[in-house]
Parts: sequence; C-alpha cells; structure tokens
Amino acid sequence: MIASVKPKRRKVELVVISDVHLGTYGSQAYDLNQYLLGIKPDKLILNGDIIDFWQFSKRYWPNTHMKVVKSILNLAAKGCEVYYITGNHDETLRKFAGLRIGNFEIINKLELELNGVKTWFFHGDVFDIIMHNNKWLAKLGAMGYDALILINSFLNFVNQLFGRRKVSFSKKIKDNVKSAVKFIGDFENTAAKHAIQKGFQAIVIGHIHHPEMKEIVVPKVGHIQYLNSGDWVENLTSLEYNQGIWEIYRYPRDKSRRKEEPDQEDAPEELVDMDDKELFEQMVREFRQSKKA
Repeated sequence: MIASVKPKRRKVELVVISDVHLGTYGSQAYDLNQYLLGIKPDKLILNGDIIDFWQFSKRYWPNTHMKVVKSILNLAAKGCEVYYITGNHDETLRKFAGLRIGNFEIINKLELELNGVKTWFFHGDVFDIIMHNNKWLAKLGAMGYDALILINSFLNFVNQLFGRRKVSFSKKIKDNVKSAVKFIGDFENTAAKHAIQKGFQAIVIGHIHHPEMKEIVVPKVGHIQYLNSGDWVENLTSLEYNQGIWEIYRYPRDKSRRKEEPDQEDAPEELVDMDDKELFEQMVREFRQSKKA
C-alpha cells in the first residue's frame, strides 16, 4: 500500500483576507478553506467582517464555516501570526480589542513597516457615510445583499446544469450603476487622503467587496498605494505580499483546479476531539477569561 503524500503548502510572507461573512448563505467558506489549507503564511491579517454577527443565526452555521475557523486556529498554532481586525459586521468583537491568545490577536487597526513602506491596515467602514449616518439602512442593505447572493447561487446552479457560465448580479450592478461606481471612488479617495495625512505610504482595507491595487493621487495632499483585499462572497480574493511585492490572489473557480488543491489537514491535537459546538464555546470562554484578566 502506497502512503498518500500531502501537498506542500505554498509559502507566503503575508496574506490579507476580508469580508468572509461566515454565518451567511453567501459566504464561500468551502473555497476559502481550500485556499487556507494550501498556504503557509508568516502573517495572516483578517481585515474585518470575517464572522457576520449582523445576520448570525445558530440555525445556520455549516461545518464548512467552522472548518474555516479551525484552519485559522491551526495556522496560529503552527506559528503564523494571526491578526483579527474588527469590521462593522463583527463590531461586537471591538470590546475585545487588545486580547491576545498565543499567536492570535484581536485589534481594530494595524500598522506595519513592509520593506521600508509604512503600511496601515484597517477594515474601512469608518469611511462609509451610509454606515455611520443610517446604520439601520446599512443592515437592511446587508440582508438584501445576502438574499441577492442566495438567488444568484441558485441561478448559477441552473446555469451549470445547462453548461452556461456563472454570473454575479451584485458585481454587475456595482460595476455599471453610476451611484455605486461613484461610492467606490469616493470611498477610495477619502481613505487615501486620510492615510496620507497620517503619514502612511500604503493603505490596506476591505469593506466594499471590491479587490483593487493601485496608486491614488490626491491633489495638494500626496499619493499613496491603495490595496483592497476584496471578499469571499463574490470575488474570492485575497492580498498576498512577498519580497516587497503585493499581488491580488484570485481563487480558481473551475473544478479542475480545485481538485489539485488539498482538501484536508490535521488539526492541532487540542482540537481533534472537539466538535464544532465545543470549539466555539471554548473560544468564547477563552475570550471572556482573558478579558477579565
């Protein structure tokens, strides 16, 4: 009998992931878990909206969603520095900012100097005018967005049966509706201007589900490298940093590529005998105990 050989993980210096929205029907947790099982980052930055507490329900927490949590904890257990930056959908975790358990830390923002470049990481919801002025409207929009993703998933399933290509309604809307395009542009420029004024040379954010990597010039203020990690609902993207170079990673959607990727990984010993509920309860207990200390 020939022993199976596990695929080697791809070495990456730094990975940024945002807007996973675990706990919602739109979250592409299976694909994200496959990606996590295929990489070996020195640092993993979870840049907000990883767990969607706005729409979280105990009735919908699939095994694929818990596997993402386990994979993240597994990376931390093996020496990866994991920073969980809070977003608006997981803002309930902001009261735990500063909490550190091993290599896992919850924070609201992060500053790093990468190859001499002063870089600022945060989710970006602070620059969303709708979010701050009409929070109820933002939550209503999030529910509508999740419903649209669910309908979109069903129609794509039908398209696949007939050999047709997948489509993303929400992406088409954002790419073509003038108000949506203007919102993205205003959001990017506002974030860039604020970061330049604070002395940063690069800014890494999420929030708007729009993967991007470009230089933004703000008249009379300066210029900055702008990066957005996208999401794991529509775009299935992350940011990867190696040897001074940033790249947008786009997860392959075709089935032939998926088969080449690892589909399982051993969990750390302390997680092996736990079911999903026990693991989640242990995480909550550890957060509370550390906060009291």
